[in-house]
Parts: sequence; structure tokens; C-alpha cells
Amino acid sequence: MKNLGIKISLFLIYFVFAALLNSVGILVERSQEVYEVAKGDAAFLELFKDLSIAVVSFVIGTFLPKLGYKRGMLISLALVFFGCIGMYYGNSFWSVKILFAVTGIGFAIVKVAVYALIGFVTDGKDDHRRLMSFIETVFMIGIIFMYVVFPLFYNDDPNGWLRGYLLMAAIIAVAFTIILFSKFNIEVAQKNTSIREDIRAMLRLFLNPVIYVFAIFAFFYVMTEQGIMTWLPTFNKETLHMDAKLATQMAVILMASFAIGRFITGMLVKKIKWIYIALFGLLGAAVLVLVVLPMASNVPEMQASKLGDLPLVSFLFPMIGLFLAPLYPLISSTVLSATKKTDHSALAGILTFVSALGGTLGSVIIGNLFDLLGGNKVFYLSLIPMSIILVALFILNRIVGKSS
Repeated sequence: MKNLGIKISLFLIYFVFAALLNSVGILVERSQEVYEVAKGDAAFLELFKDLSIAVVSFVIGTFLPKLGYKRGMLISLALVFFGCIGMYYGNSFWSVKILFAVTGIGFAIVKVAVYALIGFVTDGKDDHRRLMSFIETVFMIGIIFMYVVFPLFYNDDPNGWLRGYLLMAAIIAVAFTIILFSKFNIEVAQKNTSIREDIRAMLRLFLNPVIYVFAIFAFFYVMTEQGIMTWLPTFNKETLHMDAKLATQMAVILMASFAIGRFITGMLVKKIKWIYIALFGLLGAAVLVLVVLPMASNVPEMQASKLGDLPLVSFLFPMIGLFLAPLYPLISSTVLSATKKTDHSALAGILTFVSALGGTLGSVIIGNLFDLLGGNKVFYLSLIPMSIILVALFILNRIVGKSS
């Protein structure tokens, strides 16, 4: 298979960073339980992750081709390796903050590298969308791994859960070794320009209407996704009255539905136009919120510790991932395919930057309004960004259709 080594590297590193990056939902719950942190303070964990992503991605989008994609990926893995070791031995809320800061820095580099490299290892728009969907599927599998494996370390030892980070450090070491010995036969045209000039060139991309509409889409999509993903374990624990271990494990349904949705998208994208898949997913997600979420108001106040005790809403609401899943890879691929390959790295930097800001805002809003509105009502707020996404989809479809 053409560029097999590079594709394996992309899958592997995305798996690792998915597991770490999206453990924020677990650590929001753990910080409240173990470190006795208030919800509002726990919500700002997302800020440590996303602010570092935003700052680094703004610069790295134009600089990474000069540094080298492979070198950047190896640096990212080294950062999170030491972050995991620091988490195990530090065992404090500050250790959690530092872990997310270095994970954010590493992910900013990795996401730009992955999104840029996809354009060099695929042929045509459909092939690009297909690989993008499959890579995002692997991303969700990484999250599932974290939500399934981490609760296995919960036991009578209050620090037992930290051993999960030793496991992650070992996996990162394996990923580092495999990528180190993989061949990257990609030649990227280099420009002899300064970082300031590179950033100006990246900002000039906004002169293209499709780029700023795309930025609006990415901001509000990630706001919706991260708000739900980060606070679902807390929703399960406090609103649906599950014990801590089961609350985290049940969040796997959300991650699995995302993975299945993106895998199906990868299979359908050559047969159905992207806009129809995206509209079906978005409207399906909105209907699910309106139909299923009211069930959370009628859950009896008794702690559930096994599957047989769980209310129907705990199985149905996480299925929102099945509907939201196609949006991010489809729209990202559509816009990347409509731009020159030499601009893909800079465009990936823009995407990562606005996604980070949207993720932080979504998590902070849900976290700070969770107690005020109640867990049974707070996720209705997701309908607001969904409405904005709907408008953005129609505009993107019109612009991209004209350019085609």
C-alpha cells in the first residue's frame, strides 16, 4: 500500500493523543472526587489543554514544515511521556494541569502534522475524506480505550487510578519507537521566510470566505462536542446517580457512537454527497436532545452500581455521538480538499486554534452552569451552537460548490 508507514504513524499517534487529550472528562470527575476541587475550578482544566493548543497551533501551522513532520511528532510524544510520569509521581491538581498543558502543546503539533500529511498521502477528494474519517475513527477508539481501561485501576487504593498513567507512558514509548524507525518520504516545498511572515501568510487565508466560515463551524462544533464529552461522566454520576466507576465506563457509549459514526461516514462518503450526511447528522443530534434529555428529569434518586439499575436515558443520550460524528471530518476534509496542499499545514493550524477556543468555552460554560440549571437541563444549551452550525453548513456548501 502506498505510504503505508506514514499512514500507520498517523493512526498510532492520533490514538495516543486521543486517549490523553480526552481524559479530561475522567480527570474533571477525579479532581472533584480525589482532590476535592469545585466544579467551576475543574472546568478550567479544559483551559490548560486548549489554551496551550491554541497558542502553539497559531505558530506551528506555518513553522512545522520547516521543523519536519516526523521530528515534530517525536517531540510531541516525548512531551506527553514525561507528562504521564509527572502525573503519577506528582499526584496533585497541579500535576493534572501540567499534564494537560504539555498534552495540548503536543497535540497542536500532531494535529497540524496529521491534517497536512493526509493531503500528501491521498489521491482525490473522496480518498481524502475517507482517510480523514478513518483517522478520526481511530481518534475515538483512543478515547474509548481511555474510558474502558482507566476505570479498571479504580480500587480501594485511593492512588490506584494513577497507575493508568504508567500504562500510557509505556504505550507512548512504543509509539515513539515505531515512528522513529518509520520512513517519511514526503517532500514539502520550503519557503525562506521568517515566522512573522509565515503567520501573516496564514492570516491572509482568511481573505478566502470559505476559511472564515470554516473557522466558525469548527469553533461551534467543538464547543458542542467537548461540552458534552467532558461533562458526561459528571452528568452520569450526579444527575443519573451512578457510582464513579460506572459513570466513567458508561461514557464509553458516547465515544463508541462517535467511532461507529465516523467509520460509517468513511464507507458512505463515496456514495452520498457530504452535505446530505452532515445535515442528517446535525438534525438527528438536535432531535435526540429534544426527545431524550427530558427523561433525565424523571430518574429516581437511588445510586446505580450495575447495568440493570440504569435508566434508559443513560443509554440513549450518549448516542448523540453517532449523529455528530460525521460533521468534523467531513467538513475539515471538504475545506482542505478545496485549498492548495501547500496551505494545508497553515489551514490545519487555524482549525486547531479555533477548535481549542471552542472546546474551552464549551466546557467552561457547561461546568459553570451545571449546578445552576441542573444536569437534566444544561445540555439543552447545545442546541444554540447546533443552530449556528446549520447555517454554516449551507454557506460552506454554496461556496465550495461554486469553487468546484
